[in-house]
Amino acid sequence: MIIAGLLILVLALLGAPLFAVIAASALLGFYQAGIDLSVIAIEIYRIVDTPVLVAIPLFTFAGYLLSESRAAERLVNLTEALLGWMHGGLAVVALTACALFTALTGASGVTIIALGALLYPALIQSGYQDRFSLGLITSSGSLGLLFPPSIALILYGIIAQQMSVGQPVSVDDLFVAGLLPGLLMLFLLSGWSVWISRNIALPQVIFSWEKIRKATREAVWEIPLPIAVLGGIYSGIFAITEAAAVSVLYVFIVEIFIYKEVKLKQLPGIMRDSMVLVGGVLIILGISLASTNYLIDAEVPAKLFAYIKSHVDSKITFLILLNVFLLILGMILDIFSALVIIVPLILPIAIGYGIHPIHLGIIFLANMQIGYFTPPVGMNLFIASYRFNKSIIDLYMASIPFMLILILAVLIITYWPTLSLVLINQ
Repeated sequence: MIIAGLLILVLALLGAPLFAVIAASALLGFYQAGIDLSVIAIEIYRIVDTPVLVAIPLFTFAGYLLSESRAAERLVNLTEALLGWMHGGLAVVALTACALFTALTGASGVTIIALGALLYPALIQSGYQDRFSLGLITSSGSLGLLFPPSIALILYGIIAQQMSVGQPVSVDDLFVAGLLPGLLMLFLLSGWSVWISRNIALPQVIFSWEKIRKATREAVWEIPLPIAVLGGIYSGIFAITEAAAVSVLYVFIVEIFIYKEVKLKQLPGIMRDSMVLVGGVLIILGISLASTNYLIDAEVPAKLFAYIKSHVDSKITFLILLNVFLLILGMILDIFSALVIIVPLILPIAIGYGIHPIHLGIIFLANMQIGYFTPPVGMNLFIASYRFNKSIIDLYMASIPFMLILILAVLIITYWPTLSLVLINQ
């Protein structure tokens, strides 16, 4: 068994697919415990009974459709018309547009590629420093992970529901819980961006109702999407899966038949790309839940909690260690892999310290959001380096101020649980 375990470790280090490594570990564990290996197939099949699961491929496909259209450009024009008149307004426009686009598409890397081409030259032309502009675009690419209909929020909700520990978790509540923490991050970065540009002679965009009307008219078909989806969910008209289906149908009609920016012949390619991502997430999710079953049977979370509890008495200390761990995790794992591998381990431990599972989800995603652009290996750093043809060292230096501000936001989110829970307790 030791040799088999070492072989799995070597395969992981050599770059074997993550699902294969997790599956091999689960198979080895169940075999060693004398449990029929069919339990893994049963566990994978069990996630089919999770109604919310259908929302992931639907929202992902809708996001890919939006990213192939000129929706990003219209979103930037609208936010610029509304906010561009402020001193430092273009920076606020960039932050807001990136947050909204990431929430809709579910992918921070797509946001950097799609909006970076529009916003980076505009920031430079308006007088912002190159380093500031690079840092702003790189860091704001992941801002929307806490805003609905974030795929990461849905995935955390599914994992927490499957584990059935602590207080029940619904995706609807997670959507609400992420609003104020997400806005806090957005406001802190916006405030700092306005402050940093206070002495720069920036050309001011004149406030114009005509410009707002024009931008609204151009985006008139996309503006109702988040309003209808979220309004439908919270009014009880839609379930999450129904809202996802409505989103796909709406985006399909708008982008193909109204704006005509996505051609029918492009659909097979868009479907393939979006479902490759979804397939990767789902196979890792199914295998990880099977692996989680073994960990629970082996009482690994309970033993881990007992060990941590013997060394860490304070809830505050535990949260500090959790933040450090999650920041490091965000640098080396993509958010979907981190969710399915780590949440089953830390959720029972956090509940043992009296942390609400919804609050834990917001802490988890807020930290992972920063990990996307934390040196030395944050994924968005490499995407931005490729997109803007800049050295990775330049991106490191550009991102540090934004990272420090968001770490402050994470500390507020972590130690002020009311921020995450107040809206769901209404």
